[in-house]
Amino acid sequence: MTTENSTSAETSTIDQTTADLLVVGSATPPERFDAVLTNLAEAFPVERVVVAAQEQLAAHAPANLRIISAPQSSVAWMLKPADFVNAYEIGREQQVRAILMLGSEAHSLKPQALRELADAPLSRSIDLAIPHYTLPPHAGLINSAILYPLTRALFATRTRLPLTIDLGLSMRMAERLASVGKRFAAANQVDALLWPVNEATVAGFAVDEVEVGTRDVPQPSDADINPILALVTGSLFADIEAKAAFWQRPRRLPPARRQLAETARADGTADLPRMVEAFRLANSNLQEIWSLVLPPNSLLALKRISVLDAAAFRMPDNLWARIIFDFVIAYRLRTINRGHLLGALIPLYLAWVASHLNVTASGTPSEHHIEAVSAAFEADKPYLVARWRWPDRFSS
Repeated sequence: MTTENSTSAETSTIDQTTADLLVVGSATPPERFDAVLTNLAEAFPVERVVVAAQEQLAAHAPANLRIISAPQSSVAWMLKPADFVNAYEIGREQQVRAILMLGSEAHSLKPQALRELADAPLSRSIDLAIPHYTLPPHAGLINSAILYPLTRALFATRTRLPLTIDLGLSMRMAERLASVGKRFAAANQVDALLWPVNEATVAGFAVDEVEVGTRDVPQPSDADINPILALVTGSLFADIEAKAAFWQRPRRLPPARRQLAETARADGTADLPRMVEAFRLANSNLQEIWSLVLPPNSLLALKRISVLDAAAFRMPDNLWARIIFDFVIAYRLRTINRGHLLGALIPLYLAWVASHLNVTASGTPSEHHIEAVSAAFEADKPYLVARWRWPDRFSS
């Protein structure tokens, strides 16, 4: 049960000018906001915590929390540049030591998860704490197919979810992300996505991944895969282009810190025929576009797998890595309109998903297959580096 929180000088139990931690949350319905406050109060019983909330009343909070008003931002399923700018400016004003940013549905995060995310920058000199969620086997497949293996291969990080909605930040990490956010705002890129893991890696900041268990993951209002895939892949490709001087240098991947989970199988085979048929149709109709992006060997390999029965459909891991690398190159060179380019990636992504479902249905745990895919990206990184430096050599 929450109790009334007075912010007067006589009754407040929290220093009004400084605090240990700033918690910045998305706009939340009142009943879920109460649940977030209850979990925060349990997670931080003695720390000085300021909660910057949108559209919430400061009168209803546990006594060990201080609620202040935060600038309103659009309710979204991902953090936007303005969110990072606002978080840093509030944190600097409140003189906090660390910031905890929470996305929508944060009420589902347990107190221990909140504690672990904040403890990393508060107590362990970590600049960026990234959550590792316990998700169903076939959740977040865009991340598993593209974002994670590509980020891992290029930036030498094992962060499983490089684009996340919850973050623990040191103040210098928050300042760096705010600086990027301001650049996006100046360029009128208000809907751009930031890649905190990449920023921290380039800056030489300490990054850690924190086990947080299960979480309700917010979904975009439009469930259409086309704009979602185009948004996140286009954003990552642009970030890769901006940081090319960094990732082209060799880097050693840190050793794995966790055992791969033997997750239960999930039934996703019902959509297999539809996805394979979409790929086959694209293989017939998009040859002209694909031939501008992919070399002949890849086109031949796609032709071969297009005749496979849906139940036996497989996309070789090294072929998938090569396809994504070639799309990154085409994005950089503007081989074709970038919107058309990312649209042409969609049926190939569906082919990978169909293959992944078949692999896991055959008995291979989902995480084991995703690790194998990531290893293929790492092994083929020299191809991307060579194509980036000498693109004309690979035009045939």
